[in-house]
Amino acid sequence: MTRSSHILLLAAAALLAFAPGCACICPCACGSLWNTPVAQNQHVGWEKLAREAPAQHLNSGSRLLAPDSTPTERSSTPNLTIRGQSPGFSTDGNLRGPQPISGGAPPGAAAQAWSTYQPPATGNGASPYGVAPFVQPTPNYAYQPSTLPAPNLPAPPAEALPSFVPEIPATPTPLDVFVEETRTGQFMFGVTVNSNAGLVGNIVLSERNFDITNPPTSWDDFAIGRAFRGGGQGFRIEAQPGTVLQRYVVDFTEPYFLGTDNSFNVSAYYYNRAYFDWTEGRVGGRLALGRRLTPDLSLAGSFRFEDVDIFNLRVLGVPALDAVRGHNDIFSGKVTLTHDTRDIPFAPTQGHLIQASFEQAFGEFSFPRGDFELAQYLLVRQRPDGSGRHTAGFITKVGVSGSDTPIFENYFAGGFSTIRGFQFRGASPKQGGVITGGQFQWLNSAEYYFPLTADDMIRATIFCDFGTVEQNVALHSDQFRVAPGFGFRINVPAMGPAPLAFDFAFPVAYAATDNKQVFSFFFGATR
Repeated sequence: MTRSSHILLLAAAALLAFAPGCACICPCACGSLWNTPVAQNQHVGWEKLAREAPAQHLNSGSRLLAPDSTPTERSSTPNLTIRGQSPGFSTDGNLRGPQPISGGAPPGAAAQAWSTYQPPATGNGASPYGVAPFVQPTPNYAYQPSTLPAPNLPAPPAEALPSFVPEIPATPTPLDVFVEETRTGQFMFGVTVNSNAGLVGNIVLSERNFDITNPPTSWDDFAIGRAFRGGGQGFRIEAQPGTVLQRYVVDFTEPYFLGTDNSFNVSAYYYNRAYFDWTEGRVGGRLALGRRLTPDLSLAGSFRFEDVDIFNLRVLGVPALDAVRGHNDIFSGKVTLTHDTRDIPFAPTQGHLIQASFEQAFGEFSFPRGDFELAQYLLVRQRPDGSGRHTAGFITKVGVSGSDTPIFENYFAGGFSTIRGFQFRGASPKQGGVITGGQFQWLNSAEYYFPLTADDMIRATIFCDFGTVEQNVALHSDQFRVAPGFGFRINVPAMGPAPLAFDFAFPVAYAATDNKQVFSFFFGATR
């Protein structure tokens, strides 16, 4: 062969190596199959392949015949059906290569052409491809791979099947469920010291699964805790003896009153507080009905009846104080609407509290009273895990009471819970040296909280309290109080949910008769 012949043969071999199958040199069925869109797209999913090309039916123009077959053979050869097979899966779950196709030999002349076809030889008996003559082995159609069911094709992968959940017949299965009731009763005792009320003890007995209709029938009911339990009601007895303040309360709550979504509450209490100018004692009770309209919105109505005793007067001759000396009866009805989205009631970091109420007193004293409170907390920043929260808060309170309001029902300001930087009730109107309070209040506080330690146990706060309490509905510049300051909050889980609070406030605007106090604190421990 000449050098040019060798070059042509090499070029033909390269073309054959890169061509898809034998599509470039013969019109056989494999070439026609390769030219189909399904075969050319290597990224078609199994589900699409199963839908678009489960089988290729070859017409007379693309039969599996030898290249030298005659036109008569081409026209008389019956149609063939060549089925595609998806890659199988081995027992270890990995893909395996193409498997033999079972189902019997092709019928008719195509079977003979399949088994007897050989490529044409050259004159000297050599292969035109420069290699040994190619002999097509006779297929073993009796071969059945053990991994493939016969005579059908193997099942396609799961992603090629329609998405459905097979129906499993229900089989009754007996189950024994054993549950243990959580602890619903609680006994706590503690002590509180603060700049408003001095030293106060705290003893609490509460039951969150109380049942008033389940009295004990024997001492065993008390011993095993079965008496008065199981109804989902709330019952609480609280005693707070102290040096300046004493308070004793018995409280009962039915969360689903008469089988409705309304809650019912009844409480009885005794209260005694020694103020600077007099001592006040209250004995009374309260009835309330409430309903939670949404998870955050609630509506409540209450009725209060009290006997208020004013004694141990420090100064006589003050008309507002002399008018209430001794026992006084108070009856009032009150409606309260509350919207509360705060995340933590004791130390909120986000959310708000909006509360509006109207109260009407009657009997010995008849006066209306309206109060509004807004507390908004904004989360400024936090760590990715939710700790280290910086919170900005703003609180405003507005209250107006009628002209017949007695002195013990007036508004007062000064102290830890109103305006810091002043003594308890020390930022209130006075008459004859006696703190009498007023019938109008507007109190505000802007505050920013941020952590000082990585575990959030110690937080700092920067604040500014401002507002006033007036004898009548009015604002007077010489009675307006402003007190900026800073403080610390220390969370000690072993001492209860409320943090320890230490604040330093410095009044920059105040009335001439006010009593200032830079340091205020709250310290409590409960077990």
